[in-house]
Amino acid sequence: MQPAQMAYDRAITVFSPDGRLFQVEYARAAVKRGSTTIGLKFKDGVVLIADKRIKSKLIEHESIEKIYLVDDHIGCATSGLVADARLLVDYARLVAQIDQVTYGEKISVPHLVKRISDYKQQYTQYGGVRPFGASLLIAGVDEQGVHLMETEPSGAVMAYKADCIGSGRETVMEILEKEYREDMEQDDAIMLGLKALNSVIEDTLDHVIIEVGIITKGTNFRKLSAEEIKAYVDKFMESQKKEGDEEDGEA
Repeated sequence: MQPAQMAYDRAITVFSPDGRLFQVEYARAAVKRGSTTIGLKFKDGVVLIADKRIKSKLIEHESIEKIYLVDDHIGCATSGLVADARLLVDYARLVAQIDQVTYGEKISVPHLVKRISDYKQQYTQYGGVRPFGASLLIAGVDEQGVHLMETEPSGAVMAYKADCIGSGRETVMEILEKEYREDMEQDDAIMLGLKALNSVIEDTLDHVIIEVGIITKGTNFRKLSAEEIKAYVDKFMESQKKEGDEEDGEA
């Protein structure tokens, strides 16, 4: 940053001369340093895939959580500052339950995402606070259909057919843009997500470092068990091995 710009990153309420809020940009940078998280809509549902990024063999794998249940019909995956993300998930759960009690029906996905985004936007507008350094990928099914939506630190909202937050986003989005299809089956969507994740992680793809959440029409959001994830990872690794053998044979 240039010395002339430094005065404009001291307070969240001060715009720079070229219309930037540096604290919000720093929050976005925190998300870019976070773990890779991918969401894909398929034929009748949504899948979320997250890299748990375990940095030490002494850490209990089960203690790291990147995908959360918000309500029966809504789940979310996070990237960025873990504590910030946890607070946002708690807020989302509270909003969903208040709507249930007040109106006697489950909250719609777009309405929940708007409430979260409004909450995040407030922290970009007032002095004495800082933006949330976390983005959320929210997946759900309601009467309006199947949804995959992202809310970023600025409070901006975008709906996607397939999306990625966290480190390696550019690489993952290139793969998704080339290979994503709207009529994909559940297994095909998971395989594509694993392929995209495998392209950016530093270690060998392992079911232990991956979380997968899924929701389809007529079912509740759930996280896949370790056995289910292992079966998908084994299937993916086998397909990669076959592709490599075929390429060697052609060579």
